[in-house]
Amino acid sequence: MMHITTDQLVQATNAELVASGSRIVTSGICTDTRCITPGCVFFALSGEHFDANCFAAEASQSAAAVVVNHTEGTYHPACTILRTTDTLIALQRLAKWWRAKLVDLHVVGITGSSGKTSTKDMVRAILEQHFKEVTATCGNLNNHIGVPLSVLSAEKTCRAAVWEMGMNHAGELAPLCALTQPQIGIITHIGSAHIGLLGSRDAIAEEKCTLARALPSDGYIIFPSADDYASYIPSQTKACVLPVGGETCAVRAEDVRCNAEGCDYKLIVAGLGEIPVHLPVPGEHMVNNSLLAAAAGWKLGCTLAEIATGLGKIALTKGRLSCRSVRGLHIVDDTYNANPESMTAALHTVASMPIQGKRYAVLGKMGELGDTGIAAHAEVGICAAAAGYAGIVICGESCAELSALEDAARSHGVQYVKRTDTPRQASEILHLIVQKGDAILFKGSRSTGIERVIDEFLKQD
Repeated sequence: MMHITTDQLVQATNAELVASGSRIVTSGICTDTRCITPGCVFFALSGEHFDANCFAAEASQSAAAVVVNHTEGTYHPACTILRTTDTLIALQRLAKWWRAKLVDLHVVGITGSSGKTSTKDMVRAILEQHFKEVTATCGNLNNHIGVPLSVLSAEKTCRAAVWEMGMNHAGELAPLCALTQPQIGIITHIGSAHIGLLGSRDAIAEEKCTLARALPSDGYIIFPSADDYASYIPSQTKACVLPVGGETCAVRAEDVRCNAEGCDYKLIVAGLGEIPVHLPVPGEHMVNNSLLAAAAGWKLGCTLAEIATGLGKIALTKGRLSCRSVRGLHIVDDTYNANPESMTAALHTVASMPIQGKRYAVLGKMGELGDTGIAAHAEVGICAAAAGYAGIVICGESCAELSALEDAARSHGVQYVKRTDTPRQASEILHLIVQKGDAILFKGSRSTGIERVIDEFLKQD
């Protein structure tokens, strides 16, 4: 566990020491009073709809220290109180201070429009076969709050870290890269996620390549050779360039075979040889993610056997193409998030599964697409029709994007298309139309809460 003295905490955060308590910091960092542990440092963050400073006095009953921008209530005398104008900046400063102490840490930084979390899970699984202690982003804590928390969770005994970095506005990746200081960078894909906020795919590429520009000259930037910006990425870095997946690439897959249980292929790594890999998740796009992970493992000294073993043991973050059988139905939970590329990839993955029945999809809106949203949702409907889906249940409040999805699916041949307002309504419709042997894909942006349709469906007889 992290141990920080009061003097170190003041120095690292550049905060004012209001009161010096007797407790010692022994259990890391916390930003949620529901997760307070004795000996932690509580940072009172504020947002549009909350102000954690109001709960700092409560946190002081157990925390070793609290960092606030104003004090309210009665604080425990044993708790150290620090005050600063911006608690988030103080948190980031502390993370930067801590990262500087992790001098022997190999860091893999990951960004991209889709596939970040799955690739992170794969990299971690590989590195755990080679290094005694590996740390990684928990869930999708990949923003300006999550990244410093991930860094601060690293122990000095860790030898490798896999940190995911997300963004939805220009300029957000640079401070995250400065904080994590990766030696290896992975750009999973440059697509259209957040295009409504950045304006164009070129602007998205420019921001994603912040990671490439942040790498040292002896580092590596890893990316899919088939990406639309594969020729642009190398121009943005002084690091070694390592594209994967193409026929002439140093890391590639051959003889790929995918089914509902996962994918099998032959992994080829230049200089190491080849080895059979079983990836326990379906979808050819997951094979592509695994090649990115394999390349990172290779450059950090992993053997072919370690790479193959790690990939065979991966457990993806919940909601990432999680497959299970329930009452004779194939349930595919891909509700973690959605953008145009991941939506079509999921539709194709379920379409390729060998099942006895029909295929259905429960879909929600994709967010942050701006003026491209209507066309993007229509493309999803067209994709579902071309992939042979028997029915689509669209869940969410009426809007132009969902209407475009509905109209496109129906006009291009999906036999059953229904829009609903609530998860319960969607669940009730599913119970009426699906039969034993059918497969159901659930997918939508996080804000749509499509996972609640699964919950409703599974609890109803």
